[in-house]
Amino acid sequence: MTEDASAPVGSALIDRAERITTREKARYEQMSPGSRRESARAQKSLPLGVGSNLQFFDPHPVVMNRARGSRLWDVDGNEYIDYNLGYGSLLAGHCHPKMVAALQEQLQAGTLYVTPNPVTADVAENLCARFPFDMVRFTNSGTEATLDAIRLARAVTGRDKIIKLEGGYHGHHDLAMISVKPSLADAGSAEAPNSVPFYLGVGEHVPLEVVVVPYNDPRALEGAFARHEGEVAAFLLEPVMQNIGIVLPDEGYLARVADITRAHGALLIFDEVKTGITAHPRGVFGVYGVQPDIICLAKSIGGGVPVGAFGAREEIMTYIADGRMAHMGTFNANPLVMAAARSVLTEIVTDEAWAEAKARNDRLIAGCRDIIDAAGLPAHTVQMGTKGCVTYSTAPVRNYRDYKASDFTMAYAHWIYMMTHGIFLPPGLDDQWLVSVQHSDADVDRHLEVFADFVAELTA
Repeated sequence: MTEDASAPVGSALIDRAERITTREKARYEQMSPGSRRESARAQKSLPLGVGSNLQFFDPHPVVMNRARGSRLWDVDGNEYIDYNLGYGSLLAGHCHPKMVAALQEQLQAGTLYVTPNPVTADVAENLCARFPFDMVRFTNSGTEATLDAIRLARAVTGRDKIIKLEGGYHGHHDLAMISVKPSLADAGSAEAPNSVPFYLGVGEHVPLEVVVVPYNDPRALEGAFARHEGEVAAFLLEPVMQNIGIVLPDEGYLARVADITRAHGALLIFDEVKTGITAHPRGVFGVYGVQPDIICLAKSIGGGVPVGAFGAREEIMTYIADGRMAHMGTFNANPLVMAAARSVLTEIVTDEAWAEAKARNDRLIAGCRDIIDAAGLPAHTVQMGTKGCVTYSTAPVRNYRDYKASDFTMAYAHWIYMMTHGIFLPPGLDDQWLVSVQHSDADVDRHLEVFADFVAELTA
């Protein structure tokens, strides 16, 4: 949970934030001895003691025992109101009765056929009705969805290079692991950033295939296409960036990049793994009305089971249908996952339920904003549908470089204070909270109460 040194916001605030962090870390340790023991045990057989690096955080992960509705309980018996919700996967909340019933029914009928079943078509038809694509294929994760979308774009265009955003995360395949969180020392110029591998193990040739541009900068995108004319298969982006808090597109930005991308014969890929139906029942298209060539989905459409998808116009998906591009996977569209997705899309996250969750998030965002403004705290709120965040800078963040200039000392103090007071926010300084269809008004009230206490101490 560390970042590059951030811009100073005021020594008194930083000092108070550091004191809060020190005290709350000690409290965190005192309230979670069972989690500490379980983490130590797991580290003997699992790297870092976790199944994914994203599950590890300081001082040690909270080891959970059970969940229901909007709540989590750890092995020490501590109760949390969950606003992390599987990094945005659980718009349906935990153990929704309708999902539990759907999974139990399907368990009795079988979990894996490796042959078609009617539920797959039910889910596909629902997604094609919601999103601006004609056909869809299922995967097991968002990583697989973006990997297959890139491969499809390369097949259609006969080109190899892709353009992606600086600070954008699209999973852990090689082409996505470029300039995810580069240090400013390695990142190069803001207008034409360097292509920086995220970790060791990324192929030596990969940075040559990935061109990096800043978000909200159509001129930089034009320049990238001009430097690589005829070589770029696709521009891959989160239409609303959610790897660095929540960063909204400038007015007209998405329409402009669609025009630029198509003018250069490339495909536009929207990674909606994190936005999806949390942003709007019809995704980002329902908010901004811009239609990409390929859309990637995952997380919220499955309600907590491992699922991904990518959809496009029929003329693009024909490359799979006629065998020019292979798309395979034993567990793709397995009946257990499809039963869960159908329940989420048709029974649980209805338009009415989504609107109620968004209204609660509206109130949470407004309450946090009022607390920030009343205290004169150098921070602001950002909202996209049922998701929100507090970003510790006074000016809106428009791109990765702006994000790097925000204050991470206060952000960490905020996170750990909320955790020790029973509000489980995403354990990173770059993610968003989610309000599920099972959160209550009382959950929002408690979130605001704890945040107000934190800000009062920070700014006293």
